[in-house]
Amino acid sequence: MKLVVTTVGKDRVGIIAMVSNLLADNNVNILNVNQNIMDGFFNMVMIAEMPDDGVKLAEIQKSLREKGAELGLDIKVQHQDIFNVMHTV
Repeated sequence: MKLVVTTVGKDRVGIIAMVSNLLADNNVNILNVNQNIMDGFFNMVMIAEMPDDGVKLAEIQKSLREKGAELGLDIKVQHQDIFNVMHTV
């Protein structure tokens, strides 16, 4: 299953490492990363893929949301199909 992971918040050291490590710990493979920093704010979109027989999407969403909240970041994880529907004009 393909996922879209979005991360937004004040820039600080280790954001990419934290998100990447949490995904790797759950056997989620990162396929693409796009990130930028504007006026001190960090913005990242990752396309990732997780095995269908692995950890549940809800568990990854919860883990990243909680870890992001600890660091003042808004981290969202969505199934790619849902992301695509939400962003289709």
